[in-house]
Amino acid sequence: MTDKELIEGCLRGKTQYEKALFDRFSGKMMAVCLRYATDTSEAEDILQEGFVKVFEHLRSFRHEGSLEGWIRRIVVTTALKHLRRNKPTQEITAAEDFHESPDVPDAITQLGEQDIIRLIGQLPQGYRMVFNLYVIEGYRHHEIADLLAIEESTSRSQLVKARKWLQDKLLSLTRLSVY
Repeated sequence: MTDKELIEGCLRGKTQYEKALFDRFSGKMMAVCLRYATDTSEAEDILQEGFVKVFEHLRSFRHEGSLEGWIRRIVVTTALKHLRRNKPTQEITAAEDFHESPDVPDAITQLGEQDIIRLIGQLPQGYRMVFNLYVIEGYRHHEIADLLAIEESTSRSQLVKARKWLQDKLLSLTRLSVY
């Protein structure tokens, strides 16, 4: 079934098409939700809220890009709104110097995908949101600033701090595995 057929079936109110759309994209979108949420339960809430919005606004999809990309933007926006609504935003300070250590690549090669996702999930909320939006979702700093209602320099600072935090965690893991 094509995306266009799925959309048309959903717009006609056919539940089997709605289920098929959800089944096709919910796994990927759950992965997106898990990157922003603090636990699986919260990610499931975000996913459900996101798909409610997808179905509410499906008529506005213009077929100019991929359906998956359109759904992803809705889910990311939903996750950000959910986090803002339910948790205070982390205080942000000026950027610190960021120096990559030569030991970090060795640590990364020893970790699996789930280990890296788990580390990203441990980032403080402000760092995690900016890191996800910039590194994983591909947003630019001015777009992140608009999405999060922060200054562009704040977005840059949060990214530097997120990278530094991850670097420090990776270094500590490397040191632990050596001993």
